[in-house]
Amino acid sequence: MMRQRKGLWIVAPVFLVVFGFLVFPGIGRAADNVSLTAVDCVKCHEAPPADIAASGGKHKSEVTCVDCHAGHRPTTKNNIPKCSQCHEGKPHYGLKNCFECHKNPHKPLNVVFAAKSTEPCLTCHTDQDKQLRENKSKHSAQYCTTCHDVHRKVPECVKCHRPHSAEMAQADCRKCHKAHKPKVVAYAAVDVANKDCGACHKQALALLSATPTKHKYVSCVKCHESTHKTVPDCRQCHVDKHPASIMKKFPKCGMCHNIAHDLNQWSEAAAPIKAKAVPAKGSKKR
Repeated sequence: MMRQRKGLWIVAPVFLVVFGFLVFPGIGRAADNVSLTAVDCVKCHEAPPADIAASGGKHKSEVTCVDCHAGHRPTTKNNIPKCSQCHEGKPHYGLKNCFECHKNPHKPLNVVFAAKSTEPCLTCHTDQDKQLRENKSKHSAQYCTTCHDVHRKVPECVKCHRPHSAEMAQADCRKCHKAHKPKVVAYAAVDVANKDCGACHKQALALLSATPTKHKYVSCVKCHESTHKTVPDCRQCHVDKHPASIMKKFPKCGMCHNIAHDLNQWSEAAAPIKAKAVPAKGSKKR
């Protein structure tokens, strides 16, 4: 009798559990139907939310934890998403190993470059790539990370290049040179002081500074605008000051006026070129 009662005490709980699952099937799946929110995530995961708050970029403002991490273990075997889940449609997103540069997805713009990298950079920075390819210089042969060892870092030119004069600073370099096409010197609409030009063109600046003419007060870039080594036509400012007959005999202004930096100053060794006299019409040789 005692054995029968003992058996009933063992069987009864099992029966109740089975009966409960049959009558109330939702009880067994209650854990599967729980909807987690970002508020729940921070209860256990401290570091990722802190990283996102500090350097999350669009991961902070446009997505939540559960947008990327669907489900949770053990009900979900793998809730670590692939970057391509959201990032697609651009050449940069086609790179195979995102984590080569983006070490922490919760701080996506804290980029750490692999040594001697170029190709990954060019999938985003296409304008810079075009400039380097179309305007060959020593910069074209460098790795992107030679200068940009930190993402979005703009290095100082004077770290590698000696300035034209001791007075020049980093800000002066950008007036004439662009880093990805350094040989294309252009300064349109930029305030470049004559002394900056004189750092290389010493003789020209010395002559211009000493001239008694109005050219003394004209900036170098006023005449040599837009492109380096441009030699302007005097008639850009002065039009034709002389009758056509004189201009025909002396087509170049410098034939009489010397160079623009030192107008009307001639040494004996560099006397003005005299045009050959032309006989008047109707005159006869005797």
